[in-house]
Amino acid sequence: MLLSSRRRLTVALCASACLALALPVSAQAQAPLLAVSAGEKGAVRVTLPREGEGGVLARFLYTPSIAGGLGASELGLDRARLGETQVLAFRRIGNRVIAEFENNRFVALKGDADERGAVARSFSGSPVWSGDIVSEDASGIVIDLRDFLLRDAMNIAGRLKDARAGTYRLSPMLSYLDPAQTQAFPDNVEFEAALSFTSDEPARTVERIVPDARTLALRLHHSLIRMPDAGFRPRAHDPRTGTSVQVIRNNYAASLDQPIVSRLVRRFRLEKVDPDAARSRVRKPIIFYVDRAAPELIRTALLEGARWWADAFDAAGYIDAFRVELLPEGVNPMDARYNVIAWIHRDTRGWSTGSTVVDPRTGEIVRGVVQLGSLRAWQDKLIFEGLVGAGREGTGGADDPITLVRARLRQLAVHEVGHALGLSHNFAGSTFADRASVMDYPPPRIAIRGGQLDFSDAYKVGIGDWDRFAINWLYREFPRSADEASSLDALARAAQAKGYRFVADGDTRGDGDANPWGNMWDDGEDAAAALDHALAVRRIALSRFGLANLPAGAPAADLRRMIVPLYLFHRYQVTAAAKLIGGVDYRYAVAGDGQERATAVPPAQQRAALRSLLVTLSPAALDLPDSVLPLLSSVQSGTADRQTEIEVLPGRTAALFDWQRAAEVAADIGLAALLAPERLNRLVLQAASDPAQPSVTELLDAIGNAVFVPQAGGRRAEIARQVRARYVLRLLALGAEKDLSPTALALVADATRRLQARLASCPGTGTEQAHCRYLADMLAATGDARAALVEPLAPPPPVPPGAPIGSDADDWFADILPDRAQ
Repeated sequence: MLLSSRRRLTVALCASACLALALPVSAQAQAPLLAVSAGEKGAVRVTLPREGEGGVLARFLYTPSIAGGLGASELGLDRARLGETQVLAFRRIGNRVIAEFENNRFVALKGDADERGAVARSFSGSPVWSGDIVSEDASGIVIDLRDFLLRDAMNIAGRLKDARAGTYRLSPMLSYLDPAQTQAFPDNVEFEAALSFTSDEPARTVERIVPDARTLALRLHHSLIRMPDAGFRPRAHDPRTGTSVQVIRNNYAASLDQPIVSRLVRRFRLEKVDPDAARSRVRKPIIFYVDRAAPELIRTALLEGARWWADAFDAAGYIDAFRVELLPEGVNPMDARYNVIAWIHRDTRGWSTGSTVVDPRTGEIVRGVVQLGSLRAWQDKLIFEGLVGAGREGTGGADDPITLVRARLRQLAVHEVGHALGLSHNFAGSTFADRASVMDYPPPRIAIRGGQLDFSDAYKVGIGDWDRFAINWLYREFPRSADEASSLDALARAAQAKGYRFVADGDTRGDGDANPWGNMWDDGEDAAAALDHALAVRRIALSRFGLANLPAGAPAADLRRMIVPLYLFHRYQVTAAAKLIGGVDYRYAVAGDGQERATAVPPAQQRAALRSLLVTLSPAALDLPDSVLPLLSSVQSGTADRQTEIEVLPGRTAALFDWQRAAEVAADIGLAALLAPERLNRLVLQAASDPAQPSVTELLDAIGNAVFVPQAGGRRAEIARQVRARYVLRLLALGAEKDLSPTALALVADATRRLQARLASCPGTGTEQAHCRYLADMLAATGDARAALVEPLAPPPPVPPGAPIGSDADDWFADILPDRAQ
């Protein structure tokens, strides 16, 4: 970290076209990392030291970032987004200087010169710029960095193209460097460029934001940071600990009794003043700074939540090692000396992230950057107003929507700062009664007392026991006499002995994932019981949903947005309960720790989950109260807001609220989870090993029997027909699924044939018989005939985005993207 000096260099463009670097008198003794001046025609002259070994003039940690973003949630080109940190070497070649990103993944640690040279010649680096030497003397070599700073260092044009937002080209004529943001400090130098891009065919994504989408401008920040010294001690990753792997390194000088690939975690350098003391102050604390752009009410919540990590560092033996403060006035939030919690605005809700600037050689975190999407707070308010009504706002009670939003923001801040400290998600955290980790995604815990919703324990205050363990393992400094590897292993084994569970992103996000403990936005150890509870909360909230949920003067059309997270309130528990079926409890074990064996979820638990899930497919669960439906067909006049357009349930009825389509959306969430190909394949394997386990046939028959229960007529009969059609379409898709095992395919085909026969003899008359015949024809047809019947209905109904996390836009309480929550 580079937070020790707040003394800044004032940089201004002077009349003689030079950058005047005015140092305060007290800072004169601290020379800047690089001498920077301006030349003619916008030149940025930098003086590098004379060359050393291999012609290298200097090395820096280099990180580009976005200082001024585009603001489109789906594109990710937002303010404070970090690019990848590289080791940037400037090397002299004759009268020119080449800047190259060095390749530090393939190394020969402790190897001799020949071994190091062979590795260097075996794997390419990445030259990114070259320029002529402007001048040289005994003090160093002067180069012009203008073209280096005006290049598209974060591949903005490529990102726009990949996102189908238009084919944009960097416009050198419209791009420029901002001299006011050129700042030189003892350990870092900061530059900022306004990059303009042009396109003849901009996409609607950009048109809705930029005044003239044919041209857009983003501000790109460049940080050159002094290379950290050799005092940092890298720490090898342990898969049991919930820490993030930052460096994967191939060491070709390793002896044959050592692994060639090593994985290093990322963490800040935190050193005790007295390394042998059980508790000690530190040489340099970790300080995060909250963006002054956050409004006061929100800012306070962010400060409070982020400060919870101080408890973990104190438990790990550090005194006053972690602090959170307000960013000093006048500080550029992109300055590499500051760990920043940035408040980010976009046109719709978007990701919140916790990312880092990391030395790619060692895993040392040099800087942490958190992005918190501002619209998250307004969306949470909408959700809580749907649950409790707008009338409770301002009361200060546990069910006051503003109180709940602030509690949620504290969770958001502590979660994303956890990523910036080096922790990964732990999606098993919510399976403990005391909510063991803030690195899970927390739904509000809503109790039911006397038939009323109780929000008194909606969100936990403070970090959990898992969080204390993870920080202790990641940051604890052991006495010099201790064996660090053995001590760390002992900490991990102690956590296992206490029954802590850890499930990471890669085993959580897919519909077909096997681990029953890894789920997002779920709550409780028994996923099936928690689903039953979520449905009960949903029933109570829907039964009283109406105009009282709206703030005074709000458009009645807002009910169409508000109903979505309420109607789909149970969706995450659906996913969690489905993972019990064909579920496998496995750990991130290491040899010898006793956790190596995976076990299938017991048959009784799987069948209990199936029973709960089948309830979510019933017309009674999918129907809406008679009092609610007439209120949902009001629409907004004039130009629609983007969020109003995308955050409502889809319909095929123009302005009329399409309750038929709404039921289809909700039912398909459960069907997609239950019928994931991976789940069916596991059921085949489990039943082959243990006949007591549920089989594919049992699962398909149970779904078929549930969705084909006769209905008396009316709205619920129509809902039943939508669910049946969606089930048939899912069956047909499975029949063409390339990832199903031959046995699973055979069982799906058999279930399809039996269902076709059942539909062919469907009782009833009129609409019911016509629908049965249509589905039977669909199942019996082949080739083009089947395609003609299936094609109009085949696409799954779109689920309204809520979804700042992941590519599937499906999270209502979400805050970070798996590949962005670093």
